[in-house]
Amino acid sequence: MDEQRFDAAYFDAGIDRIGTRCEKWDGMIAADGDPDMIPMWVADMDFPSPPAVQRALERVAAQGTWGYTMSDEEDAKPLCAYWARRHGVRIAPEETTMSPCVVAGLKLCVRALTKPGDGVLITTPVYGPFYAAIRENGRKVVESPLEQDAQGVWRMNFADMEGRLASGEAKAVMLCSPHNPCGRAWAREELEQAAALCVRSGVPLIVDEIHADFVFAPRSHVSILSVPGGENVVMLCAASKTFNVAGLQQSAIVCRDAQVRGAIRREMSAAGVVSGNVFALAATRAAYTDCDAWLDGLKDYLVANRDFTCAYIAEHMPGICVTPLEATYLMWLDCRALGLSQEALLARIRGAGVRVNDGLFFGEQGRGFIRLNIACPRAQLAAALERMAKALR
Repeated sequence: MDEQRFDAAYFDAGIDRIGTRCEKWDGMIAADGDPDMIPMWVADMDFPSPPAVQRALERVAAQGTWGYTMSDEEDAKPLCAYWARRHGVRIAPEETTMSPCVVAGLKLCVRALTKPGDGVLITTPVYGPFYAAIRENGRKVVESPLEQDAQGVWRMNFADMEGRLASGEAKAVMLCSPHNPCGRAWAREELEQAAALCVRSGVPLIVDEIHADFVFAPRSHVSILSVPGGENVVMLCAASKTFNVAGLQQSAIVCRDAQVRGAIRREMSAAGVVSGNVFALAATRAAYTDCDAWLDGLKDYLVANRDFTCAYIAEHMPGICVTPLEATYLMWLDCRALGLSQEALLARIRGAGVRVNDGLFFGEQGRGFIRLNIACPRAQLAAALERMAKALR
């Protein structure tokens, strides 16, 4: 285990990513032609990955040859131990299936568990690839809009969900938990109700838990695998968001039902989808085994960034309402009170030299919203907020 100190100074240092062919920085600069733009969009972090992950990759690089690689229970065991240690969830190695990434997992589940023309229910606004996973595979998007309470917290409309399931309109449900972009850490009672609806309706429940490690006190992550009815669901997870290794393309599909698991694996085989990248497997094993101290320090830093952002916006951008951030490092900002069109809102922010995510990427309910990625050094965050404040006065 690392004995290095992962305090605020460590994360303040950040890392220079320009020239590494990363989408967040190099893709933005190529599109805008402005090397001074500040990226606050793509959901990865401007921090170095944990030293233990870097060392694992160096050991693989030192092999000097990278032929066909075994992927077996030895890759699943660290994941299982990690989920037991960090989230109190029991997963058996045989219940896991390695896949390239969570988005690929979503698409595989849609293909394996529904038929062309079927409806798939999603709670919106939600991460854009949820829509793509459905539409690109010849299924129909069934939207059940989330609702905001008086405190601005987004909640599932269970009456609406139940009606759509009872009518047969939807043959599967996909949830984002924790929720991207609304920052919700769903309570156990909410997940139990969602699972019960699916059990009563006889439809599969597919849950993306890629942001599980970014749930902030006093909340804690509740996995769908730990609630009644969770035995027959599919859970998708990865080390990619947590440890900043998304470019390595490694995730897992977890399912306790052997028949459902078999259907997904057959779909993977038919599509030629395999997972066994020698670098990705080594990095993931290290991440799940030796990086708890790094993650604890990171979470403390993200909480401080969240609180800094809330205070700055309250003082300098009173027209923007910050959705309470219970989970993820992605802040969902309600800009509707500014009275700007979506196009004008984004143009002002971009003109000030900041790139954020368009709320419409998450569906029509995202009109008037932007998503802000706060997983970066404090100086970068402060500079971006200052530019935004000037642009939106």
